[in-house]
Amino acid sequence: MNQATTTAAPISSTTRWLRWANLAFMLYLLLLAVSLVSSGFKVSVGGHAKELFAFASHPVAGLMIGMVATALIQSSSTVTSIIVGLVAGGLPVSIAIPMIMGANIGTTVTNTIVSLGHIRNKEEFKRAFASATIHDFFNLLAVAIFLPLEMMFGVLAKASEWLVSPFLSTGNLSMKSMDVIGPLTKPVAGAIKEPMMTFGPQVGGGLMIALGVLMLFISITVMGKLMKSLMVGRAREILKGAIGRGPLHGIFSGSVVTVLVQSSSTTTSLMVPLVGSGVLKVRDVYPFTVGANIGTCITALLAATAVSGEFAVFALQIALVHLVFNILATVFIFGVPVLREIPVKGADWISDQAIKNKSVVFGYLALVFLVIPGLVLSLTA
Repeated sequence: MNQATTTAAPISSTTRWLRWANLAFMLYLLLLAVSLVSSGFKVSVGGHAKELFAFASHPVAGLMIGMVATALIQSSSTVTSIIVGLVAGGLPVSIAIPMIMGANIGTTVTNTIVSLGHIRNKEEFKRAFASATIHDFFNLLAVAIFLPLEMMFGVLAKASEWLVSPFLSTGNLSMKSMDVIGPLTKPVAGAIKEPMMTFGPQVGGGLMIALGVLMLFISITVMGKLMKSLMVGRAREILKGAIGRGPLHGIFSGSVVTVLVQSSSTTTSLMVPLVGSGVLKVRDVYPFTVGANIGTCITALLAATAVSGEFAVFALQIALVHLVFNILATVFIFGVPVLREIPVKGADWISDQAIKNKSVVFGYLALVFLVIPGLVLSLTA
């Protein structure tokens, strides 16, 4: 077999340009989807907003909703973009903040599933499962620290409010002066809305939300695949130079690679087989994994640019909450040596239990992502 058949053919310039054009279209589809979710929410909720918001008014219930939704959809980017759309439709920021935190936990289930590929080899599985669950433990610790702080002092709400204060101080909550996306999405969103309204506000609004969520899922999935194909060389180079060169370098590189591939699940899942096979150590990928949390915030920020109207500034605020939460969690946990070690020790302990008894893996997944959320939601309903 000659070399030409064993190596992948280079991408032609025409194919590359077509992929960039497709990427631009998917970005437009993402922005349009957020606009549809926002409009559909406004139309369908109408005067029933208080009853709907009351369901998620308890912060822990909001946390569980965000967590379960992300675990099911397998994309924190999709869930946070939906939350941006809901806030643009009138969902209070205070209710949305725990949902954003929950999305951070829900996205970690992907790594754990990937680690099951090494389940036949005890040593490989121990390493792979530890590298997967270190993300879980970090995000659980971040929520354990910042959810009580948010409930008592409104740390994230105040920090994000300060960041959007230039818009609030004008006395005009809309961001029309910065609205360059609205004119592009409004005509299409309006054309979709018109036939939907023939079913009535509740059904029509619900259909708009459903269509928006479907479009979000498609656009983010395709964007991730396109970014990987376009940036794979650059991402790989960053990856090679990222591991084992200190926490700050690892965090920065994890953020950059995640922005390039548009998916924290992809970035962190990439690490699992590398650790499982012994190429990298759990401690090496730990900062890189944490950096992925920061990089994934770009999608919600992009989604917020699609919003216009009276709640536009709050849509930007909730996107900034996601960013501020991940930055503060990284600085605080990595800045305190005792806290920094907790995810490492937790991952090491759970992986030891997993190789002794494989049912621990499925028990852990069921407990964290199904049983506990189900109990909390039933108690706070």
